Amino acid sequence: MSFPSFYRPEKVGRLYVPETAAAVGEGQSAGLPPAAEDERKVILLLVDPQVDFIHEDGALSVPGAVADTRRSIEWIFRNAARLTTIAVSLDSHHPNQIFYPTWWSDGDGRHPEPFTPITSQEVDQGQWKPLFEPEWSVEYVHRLEEQAKKTLMIWPYHTMLGTPGHAITPALYEAIAWHAAARRTEPRFIIKGTIAKTEFYSLLEPEVKVPDDPRGQLNRAFLDEMLAHDAVYVAGQAKSHCVLETITSVMRHHGEERAVVEKFHLLTDCTSSVQHPEIDFEAMANETYARFEKQGLRLVTSEEDLA
Repeated sequence: MSFPSFYRPEKVGRLYVPETAAAVGEGQSAGLPPAAEDERKVILLLVDPQVDFIHEDGALSVPGAVADTRRSIEWIFRNAARLTTIAVSLDSHHPNQIFYPTWWSDGDGRHPEPFTPITSQEVDQGQWKPLFEPEWSVEYVHRLEEQAKKTLMIWPYHTMLGTPGHAITPALYEAIAWHAAARRTEPRFIIKGTIAKTEFYSLLEPEVKVPDDPRGQLNRAFLDEMLAHDAVYVAGQAKSHCVLETITSVMRHHGEERAVVEKFHLLTDCTSSVQHPEIDFEAMANETYARFEKQGLRLVTSEEDLA
């Protein structure tokens, strides 16, 4: 098929003002039926497709994300006539959060560098001291290791609210706006990650539940909204973290229901893993996806026909 005239593949991964009017105008003239008429409902879940993760100069750039995004955009154009809903999560942060250098210091007052893991043993021994919420912070690193089976990771400042890095990468936003106009539907935007006291990889729930904050619980309403569709396609960044943990949340709550799990299709060529000098996140993610595949998760590519 021919793509809309405003789409320029070479612009994917560049920061510019989206051509929203052009995208909407071409969508309105695309001649596609309204999404409300779909007998089989399909949702595309775009996990954190933001400038800081996708662009090569982004604060937490994921290698391969530009090409992933280009394939995601073209998948939207090819499948628009059968794509009922597009949902987008937005990782959203403030300067002082438990996974940022500002939250911790050592005995000499130095803050940890990005990509520093902080273990509960190091916290217990006083190697790292929390500068905010001290009681919760000590409890958190223990609960994180026990419940989520993870060590706290210190990240570079990324997707900060109010910055260009928080925005959806422009070329993808244009495709979302085009689809909204073409199918006479509205995209869904889910904000996650604003709770200072926990990491929030999955768009459905935090790494550790926060009892005094309603945002720190399972987003059952959106989970049910997804499950009301006949097929769920998942793309975005990063394969090893927020995409993985979103699917893990689904498996945690519905993993024994094969009919539910089989609705989920991971677009494997539309997502990539975070790279770390000492941790093989890609191998760890692939091992988990292989286990989920045995439970019914579909691993597909953007070139395959829509289910």
